[in-house]
Amino acid sequence: MAKSNGAKGETSTQEPAVASNTEDTVTVQDAPEPVEDVQDIDNILNSLKALLSSVEKLQKVRQEVGDIKPLVQRMLDGELLAGEELESLKAGVSGLVRLVKAYSDHQAALTKAQPARNLLDEILK
Repeated sequence: MAKSNGAKGETSTQEPAVASNTEDTVTVQDAPEPVEDVQDIDNILNSLKALLSSVEKLQKVRQEVGDIKPLVQRMLDGELLAGEELESLKAGVSGLVRLVKAYSDHQAALTKAQPARNLLDEILK
């Protein structure tokens, strides 16, 4: 609140006695921000680890499925497959389900890991 200091038209403001406490309070209020930053960094690093894991799984499933595209195309063209080709096709088609799931997991991990770009740009200037 403004108080008159005896001169006409002039008023002075008296700072509250708790000004130093206000500074301390600001410091205390700012303290959680680094914790949040650390948590953000941990989340980003965890998302990068999850992305790496999903890439490994995707590549493993791709290798397990193998190159069944020619066999699937032949089957779709109406050819009858028998013997080893038919067994390879069966294994490949059942592996496609795992491949689709691994691909979906990879896309989700990739999306979640995108904030890492900003962090890497900041750190690795």
